[in-house]
Amino acid sequence: MSTSFGQSTVLGYPRIGANRELKKAVEAYWAGALDAAGLEAVAAGLRAEVWRTLRDARLDAIPSNTFSYYDHVLDTAVAVGAIPQRFARLGLGALDTYFAMARGVDAEPALELTKWFDTNYHYLVPEINADTAFAANPAKALREYAEARELGITTRPVLVGPATFLLLAKGDDPFARLDDLVETYAAILTALAEAGVPWVQLDEPAYVADRTPAEVDGLRHAYRRLGELPNRPRIFVASYFGDLADALPALLDTPVEAIGVDLVAGPENLNRLAAAGPLRGKTIVAGLVDGRNIWRTDLRAAVTTGVTVTGLADLVSVSTSCSLLHVPVDLAAETRLDPQLSERLAFARQKVDEVVLLGRALRDGTTTLTAPLPSAPPSWRRDDIRGRLAALRPGDRQRGDYADRADRQQQRLGLPELPTTTIGSFPQTPALRTARAAHRAGTLDDAGYTARMRAEVEHVIRLQEELGLDVLVHGEPERNDMVQYFGEQLDGFAATDHGWVQSYGSRCVRPPVIYGDVARKTPMTVTWSTYAQSLTDKPVKGMLTGPVTILAWSFVRDDQPLADTADQVALALRDECRDLEAAGIRVIQVDEPALRETLPLRRTHQPAYLDWAVGAFRLATSGVADDTQIHTHLCYSEFGEVITAIDALDADVTSIEASRSKMEILDDLAAIGYQRGVGPGVWDIHSPRVPPHDEVVEALRRAVAAVPARRLWVNPDCGLKTRTYPEVEASLRHLVAAAAEVRRA
Repeated sequence: MSTSFGQSTVLGYPRIGANRELKKAVEAYWAGALDAAGLEAVAAGLRAEVWRTLRDARLDAIPSNTFSYYDHVLDTAVAVGAIPQRFARLGLGALDTYFAMARGVDAEPALELTKWFDTNYHYLVPEINADTAFAANPAKALREYAEARELGITTRPVLVGPATFLLLAKGDDPFARLDDLVETYAAILTALAEAGVPWVQLDEPAYVADRTPAEVDGLRHAYRRLGELPNRPRIFVASYFGDLADALPALLDTPVEAIGVDLVAGPENLNRLAAAGPLRGKTIVAGLVDGRNIWRTDLRAAVTTGVTVTGLADLVSVSTSCSLLHVPVDLAAETRLDPQLSERLAFARQKVDEVVLLGRALRDGTTTLTAPLPSAPPSWRRDDIRGRLAALRPGDRQRGDYADRADRQQQRLGLPELPTTTIGSFPQTPALRTARAAHRAGTLDDAGYTARMRAEVEHVIRLQEELGLDVLVHGEPERNDMVQYFGEQLDGFAATDHGWVQSYGSRCVRPPVIYGDVARKTPMTVTWSTYAQSLTDKPVKGMLTGPVTILAWSFVRDDQPLADTADQVALALRDECRDLEAAGIRVIQVDEPALRETLPLRRTHQPAYLDWAVGAFRLATSGVADDTQIHTHLCYSEFGEVITAIDALDADVTSIEASRSKMEILDDLAAIGYQRGVGPGVWDIHSPRVPPHDEVVEALRRAVAAVPARRLWVNPDCGLKTRTYPEVEASLRHLVAAAAEVRRA
């Protein structure tokens, strides 16, 4: 069996299936409509399809163990025995214990869920403490390797590396357990070697963020220890999402045979390779094809970079910059895109072809590649929008003093202490999805569609009134997704039919494509919001998605600074806010859950990002009067790192995910003297578990201890679209009752 790495590889591939087969099978299992054997049969078919696809594309080195029923970090936790005792003692089988950790059960809440570095993928946060009993469990990696071998395909098993695994974990100093965990990895690598595995990939992306000298030394020590094993596969340490900085020479100082560097998001890695001197005996896996965005690679520029790498190292392989998990499966399925746009795009399948082509070019010394990328058509540029941006002044991003605003808003709204609300969406039932699909297909006319959506809005309003909520929402039945919905109504955006990407677990999204200058055609939400407000005397929130989140959850043009695109989106939202206000909407929520997600991983790059991100939000929201209350919502990230930026947004009320993190965000807010309204989530909506009344009361009591009741709101962690109505009604009853109890106290 060959021990060379090969000229081309990818770091991972989409695992959901071209038609989201994994999502459908997993949800059927959860619903009791498919047994474990049936679920595994679907999974095995998807794995085999990926391996055959990569083999037939003539990729030299193919990864395995990248499949996951829910999350690859959770898979790694299982592989090293890091299953918290609170789940182990439930007495469930292995698969149901796995899903209990991911989704929670009545007896135990799920593991915390947060963003994977600066992407929209969510991972489950390992819980590591001094009493965590690591134990090697290589069964999944061995099984998938054997499955591929039965197809005649030799693969490279992939695991999250030990240092990154601990740096992503929570607990009492998880990184202090590195030596223990490395011995567990040693046992896994030995088992893989005994099964004939020639290479293993260990991902260490945590080192493209700022790390202490002790953490870099820990990385060096870990791979020296693993490199010393007498019987092991060859080790490929992969990094992605940025610059390795001091971690690169640390890895070069170990016996590992291959090191992967992202040369798309981390072009600085090229200079670091050059500074390291001649690289003898190690394979450098050069990430030349962008694994995060869907634009075609400039092959001529990429091969130039690749040639530079070949001058620095004896052995070079071409790869994607990161796993292709973050892009859709196959552009060939998109038959309705404008050809001028389609010819500029590459999804996962097309990116594999780019990698193979670049690998051959470097091997053969080819200088003639495909034609250069076509230039953008002039029609994608809007001079009127560029003129508006040029005319902006600092005052366009400012509102009046918060204390004065708060008094005027309270006079207008008349809310009680601890006002209750939800984040926006209500359950997206099968009937709603069917109606939207029928309308898209033309089998349900506009009048029938409008009547169906209006009926749902009225149902949601009446339910909220009956439950006793104070500020209502219309439920968003007309929206397919909080970003795609707006993208379909804005110039400069395009929507795909099959461009699904995994966000977490079985949750998939179809990010729109921002290809040109952005402009609003007509009001996007006013009709639905004003209809909902006409049904009730209670305030109904207008619901918008903020400019940073629209960028973060789209595939964004790469021919101008992100700040410019953000401001273009912000101007469209500014116009929408003004129209909502003019229509009588007294509360407008502009969600920015991706504010932390898009934060650059290196601190030196963060101030510039936060400046334009905060500026874009304030541009979108500063065109309304002071007595119109602006809300924002943030979820599932480590918000302590952007706490001053949250304050700088100047929203009147900020709702933040807090249930899985046990309200820790409140300490961060208190530390900076945060003085505006805040709604820490008291119900984890990403779990089917209904929080008991006493649990919500306790969460609220912790919140009241940190935030004065006059500034505290009561709400779930996030929108309710993924939940069922029975779960929603029961949980909201507990939420409203808990708020009433704490008010009385």
